[in-house]
Amino acid sequence: MPLPTPVKRQHIHTRHINFAGFEREDGLFDIEAHLTDTKTYAFSNNWRGDIEPGDPIHEMWLRVTINDKFVVQNVEAATDNSPFAICPDIAPIYKELTGLTMGPGWRKAVRQKVGGVQGCTHLTELLFPMATVAIQTIKPLQNHRRRLADSDSRQHVGRPFVLNTCHAWAEHSPVVKENAPDFYVPKEKSRIIASNGGESIRVTEEAAE
Repeated sequence: MPLPTPVKRQHIHTRHINFAGFEREDGLFDIEAHLTDTKTYAFSNNWRGDIEPGDPIHEMWLRVTINDKFVVQNVEAATDNSPFAICPDIAPIYKELTGLTMGPGWRKAVRQKVGGVQGCTHLTELLFPMATVAIQTIKPLQNHRRRLADSDSRQHVGRPFVLNTCHAWAEHSPVVKENAPDFYVPKEKSRIIASNGGESIRVTEEAAE
């Protein structure tokens, strides 16, 4: 369903972000992102001079290579367009993410490694949704090859990767009851109380009493 008709307005800024997931011939996976920021008007930049409408003031690329356990094997980052000459200099620091796992604690680990002045705002922001792009790349492919539905977690060993990460996969939802019944908790017994950086906090009944 589209959004309601807006008040009469003028288009000023566009940010395009594209994510894509690839399976490599060596068995690893590449998760790639491309970001551009453009304006609808011309403006001047102290380093680049005049920037015309549609020319990117920001343009960043990111490739994170992971294995099927979501462990980062390599990171490549590049800045093609930026407002300052020194912006591209920080790109090599993103290799410091090698060895991290895309899973619980991913955002916190990213911030510790490349947050703030230790990285580029735009490259770092691309990393956060990359974890869900990785899940959408790998998990449905694995299910497809096992001839399972893309939401089926019944063949997973242990706690489902996506448990308590969204409304549909809340431990008390019918989705969990159907697809991961061993981890289903009736709503009246659930102790999910908050969200911390995108990760649900669950308090046990014992701790809550």
